[in-house]
Amino acid sequence: MSHEGKAVDWAEARAAAYAAGVAVAREPIDVPLARADGHTLAEPLVTLTDLPAFPTSSVDGWAVRGAPPWRIVGRVFAGGTPPALVEDGTAVEIATGAMVPDGTTAVVRVEESTRDGDMVTGVPREQREWREPGEEADKGEELLPDGTPVTPAVVGLAAACGYDTLRARPPLRAALLVFGDELLTAGPPAAGRVRDALGPAVPGWLRRFGATVEHSIGPVEDTLEAHLDALRQAIASGADLVCTTGGTMHGPVDHLHPALEALGARYVVNTVAVRPGFPMLLARVGETFLAGLPGNPQSAVVALVSLVEPLLAGMQGRRPPRTTTVTLGEPIPGRGDHTHLALVRFGEDGRAYPLKHAGSAMLRGLAQAAGFAVIRPRTTGQAGDSVPLVPLPLMNGERP
Repeated sequence: MSHEGKAVDWAEARAAAYAAGVAVAREPIDVPLARADGHTLAEPLVTLTDLPAFPTSSVDGWAVRGAPPWRIVGRVFAGGTPPALVEDGTAVEIATGAMVPDGTTAVVRVEESTRDGDMVTGVPREQREWREPGEEADKGEELLPDGTPVTPAVVGLAAACGYDTLRARPPLRAALLVFGDELLTAGPPAAGRVRDALGPAVPGWLRRFGATVEHSIGPVEDTLEAHLDALRQAIASGADLVCTTGGTMHGPVDHLHPALEALGARYVVNTVAVRPGFPMLLARVGETFLAGLPGNPQSAVVALVSLVEPLLAGMQGRRPPRTTTVTLGEPIPGRGDHTHLALVRFGEDGRAYPLKHAGSAMLRGLAQAAGFAVIRPRTTGQAGDSVPLVPLPLMNGERP
C-alpha cells in the first residue's frame, strides 16, 4: 500500500469515515433495560400503550363528583383500581399517581380542602388536576428513532412504555497505543521529556463517542519492531478500533506507516487537509479499524472529531455527527487550501469567539472551548459570518 497521495478534503474525509463505519455496523441484540445504557437503539422506540395508560391524579386530595359538600365513599392509592363515582356529592380520597375513578368531575387538592367526619368541602381549581390517557403519547407513537444513543433518560422512558428489553447495538471496544520515547507517564516534564497528555485523555473522548478502551499500551518505543508488536497485540485483543497517538509523519522515528504496510493495512483516509490535525489517517487491518492520531494533543482531538467520531457513529447505526451554525464575534483566519478548525467559546452575546492558547500542542484553549468553528478552504471568517461549529461533547456525552 502507498502512504503518499493528496490530502483529502475535511468534509469528504468525515463522510468517508462514516460510510466505512456504516458498512460494518454492529448486529443488534436484545439487551435488558438494566444493561442498556451506552447502547444504541436498533429500531424506533414506540409506545406499547397510551402514556399514561389511564387517567392519573397529579396531586394528593379528593376525586369528587358534582358540587360540594362531598360524602367520602372510599379511597384509592397508586396501584389500585377504584370503583366509579356514580352519585353527585360523593368523593374518594386519592393519592398522587393513583387512577382517577370514572365519574370524577374534579380533583381537589388536600391542602385546599376541609374534612369534617365523612364529609369534605373545597373549591376545585379551574385547571384539571389529573393526566388524561395518551396525554404524553398515544399507543404506537414513535418516541425516538433508531440510531438514538441509549442514555439513562432513554432507559427510563422505555421502562415507562412497558419494555423489558431493547433491540440495540452494543458499545464498541477500543485499544489505545501511545507512541513516543519522549513521553513521561508521571510527574512534571523536564530534561527534554514531556508528559503524556493523550494516554489519560483519549479513553474519555472515545467513551463519549461510544467506545470503551479495554486494552492500552504505552509509551511504545520508537522502533518499527516495537510498533509492530504493539499493533499486533492490540489487534489480537479483539478491539473494533485501535487508536494510536504520534508517528503519523514520515520522519526518522515515525514508524506507523511502515508498520501498517507490513501488516497489509488498507487506507480508508490517508491524510486530511485540515489544520490543526495534520497528518491523520484511518486504515483497516483485517476487520479492525486503526485511527492514527497526531502526537500533538489538540491535533489528536481534531483527528478524533474528524475521523473517529463519524466512524464510530456509523458502526453503531447512529446518525452522522452533526454540526451547528454559529455567528462569529471576531475574525478567524483561513488556512489556505486546508479547512481550519478553530477553537471557540461563546460570549455573553451568544456569538463565537476564538480562543487563545490554541496551538496544536496546547490544551489550555481546548479545556475552555465549546467546539471548533469550521473555516472552509480558501475562505476567511469575518465578524458576523455564520459558520459551522463542531461541538465538543459535554460531561454526560451529550452535545450542547
